[in-house]
Amino acid sequence: LKSISHPIRLKILCLLQDQELSVSEIRDDFETSGANITQHLNILRNQGVITFRKEANFIYNRIADERIIELMKSMQKLFCSTASTSANSK
Repeated sequence: LKSISHPIRLKILCLLQDQELSVSEIRDDFETSGANITQHLNILRNQGVITFRKEANFIYNRIADERIIELMKSMQKLFCSTASTSANSK
């Protein structure tokens, strides 16, 4: 869980939840340096959270284990519905 707890890595996993993306496609969703995104991708790869494949000059990333996707969905249900319920009750 520590490897996915950083906000940037969590957002990367959200992006990869339903699709495989190239490094440049992932970078497009962030307002930080490409080197920073690459560093976070390497952490996720080294921990076995994501895997990648090379095709020509592109590197495509995807979540390595379906259980991670299920964990992400459970966390979204738990925390996102709680946040919207709290906001609606104010």
